[in-house]
Amino acid sequence: MFNGRLPSKRGAYAPSEYFQDMPFEQLMDWKIGGWQLPSSINCIIRETCLETGKTKEHIYQRGHAAKAKVNQLMNEGLSEFVVCSHDSIHHLFPKEYFNDKDYDYEI
Repeated sequence: MFNGRLPSKRGAYAPSEYFQDMPFEQLMDWKIGGWQLPSSINCIIRETCLETGKTKEHIYQRGHAAKAKVNQLMNEGLSEFVVCSHDSIHHLFPKEYFNDKDYDYEI
């Protein structure tokens, strides 16, 4: 009989035998490397203004519109941004924030 109260989250649990064992590497590939965008979305751009710290998210259905936004952000040089497409994720930032010591490859 329902008395109008829901069980607390502390008392609710699922026994470990309800879950399959999964190696850590497999979990990381699945959750971190396995992003999926809906087929109606071509690209997501998350922009963070370096002066104010505010974040905006831009969602594009067409590739040419996303490329125009990336070009605009790069020309302005006021924010860092992450571009996520179906194939890859890229983190881009203004050149003055690039620190060669953080990278061990030659350009």
